[in-house]
Amino acid sequence: MARFAKRVRSIEPSPTVRISDLIAESQGQGQKILSLAIGEPDFPTPAHIVDAAKKALDNGYTKYTAAPGIRELRAAIAEKSQKENGIPAKPENVIVAPTKHTLFMTFMALLESGDEGLIPDPGWVSYAPMVTLAGAKPVPVRAADEDGFVPSTETVADAITPRTRLIVLNSPSNPAGSVYTRAQMRGLADLAADHDLTIVSDEIYEQILYEGEHVSPASLDGMFDRTVTVNGFSKTYSMTGWRLGWLVAPTPMYKQIVKVQEHTITCATAFAQKAGVAALRGPTGPLKVMVDEFRARRDIVLRELKKIDRLATNRPSGAFYVFPRVDVGVKSALLAERILKEANVAVTPGSAFGDAGEGHLRLSYAASRETIVESIRRIADVLQRI
Repeated sequence: MARFAKRVRSIEPSPTVRISDLIAESQGQGQKILSLAIGEPDFPTPAHIVDAAKKALDNGYTKYTAAPGIRELRAAIAEKSQKENGIPAKPENVIVAPTKHTLFMTFMALLESGDEGLIPDPGWVSYAPMVTLAGAKPVPVRAADEDGFVPSTETVADAITPRTRLIVLNSPSNPAGSVYTRAQMRGLADLAADHDLTIVSDEIYEQILYEGEHVSPASLDGMFDRTVTVNGFSKTYSMTGWRLGWLVAPTPMYKQIVKVQEHTITCATAFAQKAGVAALRGPTGPLKVMVDEFRARRDIVLRELKKIDRLATNRPSGAFYVFPRVDVGVKSALLAERILKEANVAVTPGSAFGDAGEGHLRLSYAASRETIVESIRRIADVLQRI
């Protein structure tokens, strides 16, 4: 009989994958499912990026690259980090890898048995399992409705123990689309400095911003040396299937994190890295078109949800999610399954994102305007029957 590692047995399968499986099962039975569950832009990858990958393939760019990534892309990322984010990055601070893998590598390099990592609650579904896989304990920090889905310095301070090693921050956030203000980010950064903690800043939705400003904690005075900044191409350039992203880390952390890269995936896909260069150095028109459309869809979502009783909606300032509280006395996982079965609409239960997400549903507006309006109409019908 096979024996399985405790670190794997102690984590649950991804709840968002479960939703995808339920969608596939329903579609396999011939049902047409309208999905507001997918965290993936419904736009094509811009043509100039695709063309760069084709050219790289035609030129035989299909071999291993240096483990941290090709120099050209690392230089482009460092330049972008300096100019757009105020992060004093050099190419030697950059590791190119799938964004999800950059987070995993960071946790593996910085955490060990007995350590604790603070993660926002609600927060992205894979933070806690990754911390657990690194042998440490994930500690949820409530960042719910009453705090505008941003962890307060007081709540974070109360969660810090002698075993705390890092704080995960995510702005704009998944699932709520909240954006940390400069004052909030400064407060959290000061807290990390006071307790000698590392900040892991997940900035994957950085460019999908409607109000406010994006603040990278690594840009704040004294913070570069204690911050790992994670970003990528998936959301900004509609490149989810390309599996390409990056991290920026100070040299001591970089030297340890890159060893995890060398002994796992070795390097990111060669021709995809050439496409990454084209994305960062190419025209920004497609990004503006996408963000403008997401902003218009957000306003449609808010307008339609406002019509539904027993539902209270936050106003997201970034990303492409809305995270309404639904007061119907049904657990969010059961409610999401009921909506799928009765209305053929897929949404994600708030409980997937932590205990503080219970009572909410996450709706992605990475879908057509028509799909959004019809889906919310069907959701309203289901709620009226409860």
